[in-house]
Amino acid sequence: MADEFKEFEESVPTLSFGAAAEAEAPAPEPVAEEKKEPEIQAVQLSEEEMKQVEAFVGQIDIKNSQAVMNYGAGTQKKMADFSEKAIENVRTKDMGEVGDMIAGLVTELKNFDIEEDDNGIMSFFKKSANKVNGMKAKYAKVEANVETISAELERHEQQLMKDVAILDNMYALNLNYYKELSMYILAGKKKLALVRENDLVEAQKKAEQSGLPEDAQAAKDLASLCDRFEKKIYDLELTRTIAMQTGPQIRMVQSADTTMAEKIQSTIVNTIPLWKNQTVIAIGIEHSAQAAKAEREVNEMTNQLLRKNADALKVASVESAKEAERGIVDMETLKHTNETLISTLDEVMKIQTEGKERRRTAEAELSQIEGQLREKLLQAAKA
Repeated sequence: MADEFKEFEESVPTLSFGAAAEAEAPAPEPVAEEKKEPEIQAVQLSEEEMKQVEAFVGQIDIKNSQAVMNYGAGTQKKMADFSEKAIENVRTKDMGEVGDMIAGLVTELKNFDIEEDDNGIMSFFKKSANKVNGMKAKYAKVEANVETISAELERHEQQLMKDVAILDNMYALNLNYYKELSMYILAGKKKLALVRENDLVEAQKKAEQSGLPEDAQAAKDLASLCDRFEKKIYDLELTRTIAMQTGPQIRMVQSADTTMAEKIQSTIVNTIPLWKNQTVIAIGIEHSAQAAKAEREVNEMTNQLLRKNADALKVASVESAKEAERGIVDMETLKHTNETLISTLDEVMKIQTEGKERRRTAEAELSQIEGQLREKLLQAAKA
């Protein structure tokens, strides 16, 4: 872009009639004392520039048609070419792309989040490791995209800063054209005032005094040349107005470039590092949260074990105490055993008594049977 405007560079405003008219330009004429000072332009000219204007007034010949036609035309041409280059520079600048990149960067940063997933104590340690690894993996993916966008933004920032510097040169160049046009206008108005107040007045007096048609025509032609030259000065004033409008436009473009460059710089040096810091903190907090949760889970498990052990110990201790306080044989058992033994003895004695009675009865019966049998045998032997 710098090379595009190199052709327009000039150190100071200069006045000339252009190459086509220089050959016909008359020698400097002494500047007569003016009766009325023409309108002074708003632009502030240096003493050297004012000397150029005064010297140039003497070189202007409004009777030279080609010189009048080319009067300030070189500056007008440079101004037109310069404006076209400036417009082309603004037209080819795509600020929307930078805005889209910054919006994409913000989206990437917002995409870094971790979803909670809790399914119980047993999978806690495994899930905790997976969660941190997921955070790191997502961070690595987002960071890669962020670095790519950052590199592109840095490239745009460098280009914008170059454009800002070039726009400074463009503004100075435009101001130079503005001054140059103002010098042409001021010199032209001074010359026009001199011709109208001196040459034209003399020509009109001569025509009145002589009454000759050629003198009247000469006065009329001179008046027409003055009008034509005045129109040329007006054209230069229009061109100068364009130059005056171009200055703020350049500053507006420069301000937009500067603002965008500052926004990119703030994003690179503030937003991205802050995001990285917050990400590191988030992973650290996750580690701390996991450590706290692990400790809480372990403590809870320990408390549960202690409660269970205490309950079991209570039961065991009570049972042990009960058993320790019991005798080898319970009184109820002894009573039951004693009662059973007594009952058994009573039954045994009863059975024995009954057996004795049955034996006595049987003995008697046996004796009786034996007696009867002996008698029968004796009877049988006698028969």
